[in-house]
Amino acid sequence: MYFALKKTCCTAAVAATVSLASVAAVIPAGTQLHPTQTFVRSNGSEPESMDPAVAETVPANQILRDLFEGLTATDTAGKTVPGVAESWKQTSPTTWVFKLRANAKFSNGEPITAEDFVYGIRRFVDPKTASPYAVTFGNFLLNGLDVAQGKKPVTELGVKALDKLTLELKTFDPINYMPELVANTQLGPVHKATVEKFGKDWVKPGNAVGNGAFVLKEWQVNNRIVVEKNPNYWDAASVQLTRVTYLPIEDQFADIKLWESGETDYVYQMPPGVFDKYKAQYPKELRNQAIIGLRYYEFQTRDVMKDVRVRKALSMVIDRDILSKRVTADGQAPAYSLIVAGVVGADPTPYDWAAWPMDRRVAEAKKLLEQAGVKPGTKYVFSYNTSEYHKKMAIFVASEWKTKLGIIMETESMEFKVLAKKRHDGAYQIGRQGWLADYNDATSFLALVRCDSDQNTNFYCDRKVEAMIGEGTQLADPAKRKAALTQASKTIMEGYPIIPLLQYSLPRLVKSYVGGYSEANTQDHYRSKDFYIIKH
Repeated sequence: MYFALKKTCCTAAVAATVSLASVAAVIPAGTQLHPTQTFVRSNGSEPESMDPAVAETVPANQILRDLFEGLTATDTAGKTVPGVAESWKQTSPTTWVFKLRANAKFSNGEPITAEDFVYGIRRFVDPKTASPYAVTFGNFLLNGLDVAQGKKPVTELGVKALDKLTLELKTFDPINYMPELVANTQLGPVHKATVEKFGKDWVKPGNAVGNGAFVLKEWQVNNRIVVEKNPNYWDAASVQLTRVTYLPIEDQFADIKLWESGETDYVYQMPPGVFDKYKAQYPKELRNQAIIGLRYYEFQTRDVMKDVRVRKALSMVIDRDILSKRVTADGQAPAYSLIVAGVVGADPTPYDWAAWPMDRRVAEAKKLLEQAGVKPGTKYVFSYNTSEYHKKMAIFVASEWKTKLGIIMETESMEFKVLAKKRHDGAYQIGRQGWLADYNDATSFLALVRCDSDQNTNFYCDRKVEAMIGEGTQLADPAKRKAALTQASKTIMEGYPIIPLLQYSLPRLVKSYVGGYSEANTQDHYRSKDFYIIKH
């Protein structure tokens, strides 16, 4: 569930009020629209939930950005724009105040107030909700970590309604990127009466009450999710699409066939090894942009993979250049660091051995395995979600380990939501992972390896580094903060909790008649309210 916004740290007592225009679907002059404004798109996988407090995967959040809206939002070019909040200001290094628009409503027509945000955010961080993001995002708010861990009541969370249309957020550290952070729907408003009436079923079709540009009309599990335009949305007059259909297509070759046959308008991601072919065949419809995200494998560090020497050896011998240029072959850059290019707040810190010739890397890796008592023929299990892309990457990595170290990698494939649960349960040895930044700051990536983070599914913990991160995030000076978090990232990666492989790009096919798509969006955060169908 990711655009490099320029940020400057605010240390003054009061920052200037920010108020930006926000309209949907900016249509170039002279563009003729199709009389039927419907859009069919692949979504990669079946979402695990439509509850914004519980959902954590990209497939779920793609849809949630249609059904719910936070204080701010991300437009098609990846910029932070007003959502329910029409303006905001930072009144102190640890205090943000958001002014809500008076015409914002839930999909049932009821007005949205600051108390709806208080309820939604408290519910999200409350351990009773069991959100896999409670610590990751809640940690930014005053007392958020203690509330998420059940040490303090939700009433002590740093969120307060100053009046009907004014919301105050108190943070633990100085957070100058708060406007971007609150674009995530986990920190949005929730209709309390609906949750209390339906419980866990509150997000099912017929029950769901949201506040986004669309409402949930149909959910056929493993088949389709249909959303339709919300007439009560505050900016409904600017929304062009009347219906969007999301298809959970995991077979990427089938995804392309459906697109070529005209049954879909949007391929979520192309399989590896076909980029050049389709670039030549569909030059105007192939889209590809670098994403602030990381493709990586992670180790379950508590059991079989607890020896850092083994983890280091397995990471050293993977030739990322071949993986990038010959296996995926779609423009993704090799990665040797937790932090990728374009991330604000820390620099990439590649391993020293990344510059070594491969024969030297292999020789060192063999020594490490010998010291750890791991012999050729040792088997490890790799878990990944069903996808031609991940399968092809796994075949390559398995070949690297077998031919260079004699290590056997057995694979198991499963649905994405099953893999997500497996990772959280720690019921794996080595697992496929990927991270698309929820907001552009180093702390989004550090959440993958922090001791108390609910997004740390490798279970690695270094309390000394945790202290370094804590000290770094409290620094108001951007340069000092960046230096501290860069060093923290470098230090934590010496423990080899994960294997960084590639910086994400998302090559996809989008019909030329789909307007509003921008390759400037390097977080891949798109809203259907920004799309429109051109006459064709």
